[in-house]
Amino acid sequence: MAGSVAVKVSCLVLMCMLVASPMAVEGLSCGDVATQMASCISYLRGTGPLPPACCNGVKNLKTSATTTQDRRTACKCLISASKTISGVNFGLAAGLPGKCGVSIPYKISPSTNCDQVN
Repeated sequence: MAGSVAVKVSCLVLMCMLVASPMAVEGLSCGDVATQMASCISYLRGTGPLPPACCNGVKNLKTSATTTQDRRTACKCLISASKTISGVNFGLAAGLPGKCGVSIPYKISPSTNCDQVN
């Protein structure tokens, strides 16, 4: 039952992000970010292990963010999502790229200024 609720909440969050988030005209969009990061939600809430699909999404996102604008978009989408999804552990969020063996040029934190990402 709890798994079913988590799936429904995850789907609702992803749908909201797809509809309500500003989309990039070209390049990376919040929809792309949401798709890549969907499998990370239970880990980021501290309610589940780090699934391989999550790290695959982190790596795919890193590979997809080829321009400064893409990296800024990814940053803004991640920060926005982390504020919207209830129960996110920001320590886990900040450490996620490193756990997946990926280096990104910003910290996933509500205090990150994504406009300064290069």
